[in-house]
Amino acid sequence: MKRVRQAALGVHLLTATGAVFAMLAMLAAVQEDWRTMFLWLVVAFVVDGVDGPLARKYVVTRNAPEFDGVLMDLIIDYLTYVFIPAFALFTSDLLPGWTGWVAILVITYTSVVYFADTRMKTSDNSFSGFPGCWNMAIIVFFAVAPSPSVILAIVVVLAALMFLNVKFVHPVRTRRWRGLTLPVALIWIALAAFAAWHDFRLSDMTQAALILTSLYLLLAGPVQQILPERR
Repeated sequence: MKRVRQAALGVHLLTATGAVFAMLAMLAAVQEDWRTMFLWLVVAFVVDGVDGPLARKYVVTRNAPEFDGVLMDLIIDYLTYVFIPAFALFTSDLLPGWTGWVAILVITYTSVVYFADTRMKTSDNSFSGFPGCWNMAIIVFFAVAPSPSVILAIVVVLAALMFLNVKFVHPVRTRRWRGLTLPVALIWIALAAFAAWHDFRLSDMTQAALILTSLYLLLAGPVQQILPERR
């Protein structure tokens, strides 16, 4: 029993490292060192993917209830998924002038409302509405460098999707298609890390792979809603 409690506490401490990675990413962002910033965000993304299954395995709500792991996770997610990527998008030259202001105000405002929404999870552990994964979207923006109008249009559409009845899969917790979704998510993480490591100078094939894996993670949930699951 003591070992289980220690393991549960260890999971909380693992989750808390996300705050450290967020600070390291922010320090790099202030210096406009996008390569280092995104690498730290990828590390934080991996920690976020690992701590959830561990929290459920060691039942942290029962074995270490004095710490609220959900609250800790939401605070760190807002920093690493929303706040720091939005800062990077604004500070970079991807969105000049008023377009950058519109994007960061839309991203930060809609995301904080979404993160506080108690209805964000569906019965199959997917997300109801776009789950505010702006870190993923903005990594793709840096890698592909679309026009400002395209970026702004995508930002507005994704922000609107936060509050619509559209499902987005969780790579680990959504059971349906998990055998495909989880490998795709792991490939996406590897591609994102590769893109950041190489300062977003990618071959056409690597760019295409990053776009295709992003589209799968974005569209798998809506497609599942359209196609009923066979019992």
